[in-house]
Amino acid sequence: MGKLLLLNGPNLNLLGQRNKDQYGQKSLQHVEQEVRAYLQSFSFHLDSFQSNHEGELVDWIHKANEEYEGVLLNPGAYTHTSVALRDAIEAVDVPVVEIHISNIHNRESFRHHSFIAPVAAGQVVGFGTNSYIIGAFALIESLKERES
Repeated sequence: MGKLLLLNGPNLNLLGQRNKDQYGQKSLQHVEQEVRAYLQSFSFHLDSFQSNHEGELVDWIHKANEEYEGVLLNPGAYTHTSVALRDAIEAVDVPVVEIHISNIHNRESFRHHSFIAPVAAGQVVGFGTNSYIIGAFALIESLKERES
């Protein structure tokens, strides 16, 4: 069974409570359970971690290089500010799929730029919490391509 990592950045611990019109009703735990069940059907184990602290996310990305086949990452607001996350992703040899619940490209202009996108395997935005499942599918496909 392969191992994948789901990382969630700042404020995602408040899913289901914060700005429900933008981010929906589901809690982060519910989203994690859905993704875990989806990936089990493809024989992947999912570990998940959420932090409001940039350095902890960087540490997990480094750890992913040794323990996981790929990473699903919702960097939250760090998308638009974190060169540290960008550099960590660039430094590892596992694919990272960037995920956003909302469409960052049709929100405030400061959200349009992603430091993560240029070093990610791909980006999924705007499909609500289904972005996580779509991202998981994309990550699996990316891993298949790497194998062939």
